[in-house]
Amino acid sequence: MKFINIGFGNMVAAERIVTIVSPDSAPVKRLIQDAKDGGRVIDVSCGRRTRSVIITDSEHVILSAIQSETIANRVDNTDMDEEDTEE
Repeated sequence: MKFINIGFGNMVAAERIVTIVSPDSAPVKRLIQDAKDGGRVIDVSCGRRTRSVIITDSEHVILSAIQSETIANRVDNTDMDEEDTEE
């Protein structure tokens, strides 16, 4: 199981990530609010501005202060590391 650093020493399992999105659009803001109401939000931004929203296969919504592109690159690097170990 590979973990991705999503900021401030917090990690998420790479294979559980469904999508990584920006928090700026209205549908994503509604998704965050619905998840807050349902108790499925995990805020790991440590009081900083939310710059990315990670949605997991368990429908948890993770708020991070790291840019979406940075997290996506970390996921891609993890995928490449897995391919190297398989060879």
